[in-house]
Amino acid sequence: MSEKIRIRPYTGPAGGWGSLRSVESVLTKQQRLATGNATLLRQNKPEGYSCVSCSWAKPDEAATFEYCENGAKATAWEITRRRVPDDFFARHTVSELRGWTDHDLEAEGRLLRPMRLDHASDRWVPVSWEAAFREIGAELRALEPRSTVFYASGRASLETSYMWGLFARLYGHNNLPDSSNMCHESTSVGLPESIGAPVGTILLEDFKRTELILSFGQNVGTNSPRMLHPLQEAAKRGVPMITFNPLRERGWERFTNPQSPREMLTRSETRISSHYHQVKAGGDIAAILGICKALLEGDDAAAAAGTAPWIDHAFIAEHTHGFGAFAAAARAADWAALEARSGLGRAALAETAAIYARSGSAIAVYGMGLTQHRTGVENVRMVVNLLLLRGNIGKPGAGVLPVRGHSNVQGQRTVGISEKPELVPLDRLAEQYGFTPPRESGLNTVEACEGIIAGTVRAFLSLGGNFIRAVPETAAMEEAWPRLRLTVQISTKLNRSHLVNGEVAYLLPCLGRIEVDEQAAGPQSVTCEDTMTKIHPSRGQVAPAGPELRSEPAIVAGIAQATLPPNPRLPWADWVADYGRVRDAIEATYPETFAGFNTRVFEGSGFHRPLPARQREWKTETGKANFLTPASLEENPDTAVAPQPDVLQLITIRSNDQFNTTIYGYDDRFRGVSGTRMVLFMNAGDAARLGLADGAAVALATAVEDGIPRRVEGFRVTYYDIPAGCCAAYYPECNPLIPLWHHAEHSKVPAAKSIPVRLQAMAAA
Repeated sequence: MSEKIRIRPYTGPAGGWGSLRSVESVLTKQQRLATGNATLLRQNKPEGYSCVSCSWAKPDEAATFEYCENGAKATAWEITRRRVPDDFFARHTVSELRGWTDHDLEAEGRLLRPMRLDHASDRWVPVSWEAAFREIGAELRALEPRSTVFYASGRASLETSYMWGLFARLYGHNNLPDSSNMCHESTSVGLPESIGAPVGTILLEDFKRTELILSFGQNVGTNSPRMLHPLQEAAKRGVPMITFNPLRERGWERFTNPQSPREMLTRSETRISSHYHQVKAGGDIAAILGICKALLEGDDAAAAAGTAPWIDHAFIAEHTHGFGAFAAAARAADWAALEARSGLGRAALAETAAIYARSGSAIAVYGMGLTQHRTGVENVRMVVNLLLLRGNIGKPGAGVLPVRGHSNVQGQRTVGISEKPELVPLDRLAEQYGFTPPRESGLNTVEACEGIIAGTVRAFLSLGGNFIRAVPETAAMEEAWPRLRLTVQISTKLNRSHLVNGEVAYLLPCLGRIEVDEQAAGPQSVTCEDTMTKIHPSRGQVAPAGPELRSEPAIVAGIAQATLPPNPRLPWADWVADYGRVRDAIEATYPETFAGFNTRVFEGSGFHRPLPARQREWKTETGKANFLTPASLEENPDTAVAPQPDVLQLITIRSNDQFNTTIYGYDDRFRGVSGTRMVLFMNAGDAARLGLADGAAVALATAVEDGIPRRVEGFRVTYYDIPAGCCAAYYPECNPLIPLWHHAEHSKVPAAKSIPVRLQAMAAA
């Protein structure tokens, strides 16, 4: 944390000079000002590398600067010239490092050599790659496979992910949780039931054709800044954009394009949202149901007057199922209840319905503000219900767009990273590799955490990420983690997960995606899938951080070969020598998706995988798109009690100086925060009612009665434009407040966007 804390309103736009200064600052700090700018010119280009930050789509015709502020930070963070020196772990014990912040741990720079934990000295000590693989393999062979977990973060390539999932199943389990379990699993569960596809239906070209954009629970300025470019183009065409989000986020308000010399010199701004509605935390079902109710009422009135209908009756009759039950529920919904739960007035919801009814096409954008709720799956279904009412799926300029986070989290599922065996072609894998794949459902993220706490999980292997910092129930997880027999972390930089270890622990440093990956067949390329289902190549550009680093495919193959019996059908060494052979294997397993993989992916900028819902082919049980009616308007059914004036609903958020658990710095420019992350954003009326002055020091405690105390402290009250009854603070600092059982029904995504909390005043530091 910076010694100088400053909190004051930010009046500028998203983008602009603030973005440019931020990029240059991070490149300077990572000692990459000149070479970093040159490297960034190849980011998200067909002959360059895919951004290691978000998964926003790459246009066919790339701009000169095809990157955003956060993408530039992610690149600078990975290609930093900073290195963890050989004597670092000799000078610092693991216990000491546990007192370091997330930022300071990663700021030490790139890890350079494999390490084994020496519990006696409480230090990481060097180990050879061969010894590490041999010892990890021996540990795994001694364990029951189903007692182990193979986690994958969202950055691993398609090639690595395929190898990782195959290794797990050859070993004997489907315990393959990934970062999607913590973010967009509600999408992966909700969309298939509604439209028969687990992903969005939008292509970039749809932004040029749409007549309306609706956004729910998504912060474009921080989480997907490159999306601001098509939004700006649409805004300049006069396309209305209606945003529903508890906080007023600057990216949805105003934008100055840093790539436009004219806009930068004149400091001109583009209005993004035409309407902004600050829905209460957990009020999305009520808000969307209110729009649907108003739409149906408008349609009734239109029918009576003999004017144009407000809903698409022909589409509904031909392509949907369940309309009658849903329409009846929407008509029966009480306006007073909808207003109270959403925090929005009937007039605002009716106006939205009227604008929607006048629009020939509409895109519905949403993010984790919808998926990370107890009702996350129902939230996703409600977005689809709204689109189906006017036939806005499967036509130009229309569809559903869940904005994913990690750069390949969607692609990992495409090639088999899933705890759900029914989503993987196990029969084809069995024939391809001559083994009997496990058929039992594996553990997702929440279930893996439950198993670690219960002691039934004995080993945890992590392909990237910072799992222990990212998950809920932090105190219980850190207390249980040392009881694991084996922990293995494949990483580029030091993080909190490397400081809480099992009885036997290894830290294996890998190449980053931006680094040249030289193997026996020459420099290698990998592939990724973006949020719009496009498969594209990525080629390393800079020299590796150190000579001992190995690629992720090489590390996965090394552990697999040391663990599994020999199998002539599994050419691990050949796969490491030439990743094209891994792509051939992927094509053999998924021929419908990856036909001609090695040829097509390097032609131009890649190819889109098939998605029947785009052609109005519904792969659902009914054979149609389904209207699915929510059970109630209540967000937290298992914590619902009589209204308590001292209980607020906490929303966890990211700053624009972080990506997930990676903290680049202590500033959040768009919210006017500098020098700290320990901020609690509060409605001024709530603060006054609770007797808390702006700047007061508080602790937060989870307001549930389950016998487990959960508390975090050291937060500074900051008055902010947020709905009454809600507050917000940064992730992952607030993860200790989330009960493990407080997750989305059906998907088990941690419900981090609506946590009931009480505030406790503290003495000022």
